[in-house]
Amino acid sequence: MKKILKIFGILLLVIIIGVIGLLTYVKFALPDVGAAPKLAVDSTPDKVERGKYLANHVAVCVDCHSTRDKSRYSWPLVEGTIGMGGEKFDRQYGFPGEYYSRNITPAGISSYTDGELFRAITTGVTKEGRAMFPVMPYPYYGRMDPEDVNCIIAYIRTLAPVKNDVPASVSDFPMNFIINIIPKKAEPQKRPDPSDKLAYGKYLINMAACKECHTKDKQGQIIEELAYSGGRSFKMPGGYLLNSSNLTPDMKTGIGSWTEESFVNRFRAFADSGYKTPAIAEGGYNTIMPWTMYAKMTRDDLAAIYAYLKSLPAKENKVEKYTKG
Repeated sequence: MKKILKIFGILLLVIIIGVIGLLTYVKFALPDVGAAPKLAVDSTPDKVERGKYLANHVAVCVDCHSTRDKSRYSWPLVEGTIGMGGEKFDRQYGFPGEYYSRNITPAGISSYTDGELFRAITTGVTKEGRAMFPVMPYPYYGRMDPEDVNCIIAYIRTLAPVKNDVPASVSDFPMNFIINIIPKKAEPQKRPDPSDKLAYGKYLINMAACKECHTKDKQGQIIEELAYSGGRSFKMPGGYLLNSSNLTPDMKTGIGSWTEESFVNRFRAFADSGYKTPAIAEGGYNTIMPWTMYAKMTRDDLAAIYAYLKSLPAKENKVEKYTKG
């Protein structure tokens, strides 16, 4: 019996040492995505303009890196806060910790080289080598054409500097370990020619990370076989749940009956110069979908996204958009 207990004790000790070693590796050796590239972005007017378009209307970087008015429909941006960061994503919204969007105006990124910004955007690893929680969809940005990433870098360098000291993000256990294994090396793609409508739509919809919100998840991971069929739930103020729409071409529950014109106009209606997002009473239906930002995508880009969505397999999934949690 003593011999058995001794063997058991040795095995237990080996297991404990192994677990400690693994956790130490994950905590201190990861993430490992390689060094930031040596990069100097040539900030031409064309690059800045392209970056402005992408950051405001496709990748919508400024949506999370500004202050949003949650009392109004679609949570529009508050004037004067563009890029200043500080938006909190915490436990009340279902996050495993407290995460804050960073200040991406020149006041917040002046210490970053262009290469360090490139690595942060495309892999989720900061200048200091820390992993970012993927509330910022860097796994999608990592598949962008590097030239488009460079354009975004060129643009955010031109933002009005806003001093805003943002608190450090903190993950709860065990996410404080798991977060380090999430960043991966970028897998850049070349931007397709817009004349290839289907390929270009696929490229744009990846940059907009539509799949991330419009796919059911399990413990924070989207279920790939249900891609774009909607039903992912987002906690909203007042204990309500926002459930994302089905974007597949299912005739009953998706966009199967939508024409290209109706799809494009659904977005472009929010670009009307006379449109003002209405105030929403407490408990009233609201959405985190940044309609007013996507609304200013070009008609051709929206049409390309529509073409790609219509090419997907139809998945029947009736979604009740707003429910009490």
